[in-house]
Amino acid sequence: MREGLTAILSLPRRGLAGWGVALALAAPLGLAACQPGGPPSFQGYVEADLLFIGPDEAGRLATLSVEEGTTVATDAPLFAVDDPLQVAARDQAKASLLEAQARLERRIEAQQRPEEIAILRASEARVRAALQLAQSDLDRQQKLFATGNASRAALDNATALRDQNAAQLLEIQRQIEVAELGARDQDIEAARHAVAAAEAALASAQERLTRRQVHAPAAGSVQQVYYRPGEMVPAGRPVVALLPPPNLKIRFFVPEAILPRLDVGQTVAVSCDGCAGDLTAQVSFLSRQAEYTPPVIYSQEERTKLVFMVEAKPAEPSRFRVGQPVTVTLRDGASP
Repeated sequence: MREGLTAILSLPRRGLAGWGVALALAAPLGLAACQPGGPPSFQGYVEADLLFIGPDEAGRLATLSVEEGTTVATDAPLFAVDDPLQVAARDQAKASLLEAQARLERRIEAQQRPEEIAILRASEARVRAALQLAQSDLDRQQKLFATGNASRAALDNATALRDQNAAQLLEIQRQIEVAELGARDQDIEAARHAVAAAEAALASAQERLTRRQVHAPAAGSVQQVYYRPGEMVPAGRPVVALLPPPNLKIRFFVPEAILPRLDVGQTVAVSCDGCAGDLTAQVSFLSRQAEYTPPVIYSQEERTKLVFMVEAKPAEPSRFRVGQPVTVTLRDGASP
């Protein structure tokens, strides 16, 4: 192929004798199979950028909704991976959220329920009555002690009982005050942050569960299936290879002398065996790197061996198949 190209592009140096040799070499090789005065044509093939779709996390393949050759629409189900662990994580996160919300409500409300406060108030009334009784007994003992009809021990016991009841009454009153107070602002804010963290954990667990059901990111045809139901799929490994029609492209190679006649966006004609009608493609990529580099220097003789890869997007991608050989022809009127 390279020798045929060298012969054609070195015609001014080789003369008419070299012209016959060049055609003889170029015809079977087909790199630039063009007739004198006609538009140049180049052999190429159909290439594709496949979408390799797999699960985010490892798991056993539970269901497979497509087969090789199946045409799917966007968001169509492709496969599902088993999800018992993700379901359990989702349920745990949901329970944690309910707990955090309950704690927040408890902080906002009084620290104790009304029934508990009613019990404390009943205890307050009981201790208050006991204190009044102890105070009356103390007053009586003081009068008896003053007249010599009571001992010092009886007076001390009455005094201690009065003080004990007074202390119990003060304790219960403080408990009632605390029970009727709400939580501090810092405690409420911390509880709200805990609720937000629990909500984020639940959203993450739900998303992980949702991603166990994989759908097609774009419309296309399934080119290959790599795993079957029951097989273990590692994280990131593709289960199916999907080919959207816009990802189909035609790849061909041109000598460096033809590069000035090509530009991105330019329309070229495409033909293939058994293809009917006028097929076209639009140049989408011109390689900046040569596919072949001469071993010594870029002489006039050697630089004709350089070829550059060109890619073009077909106007009707459904008319082509991956790996299909095609012929690309520059249209007349292409800028030199």
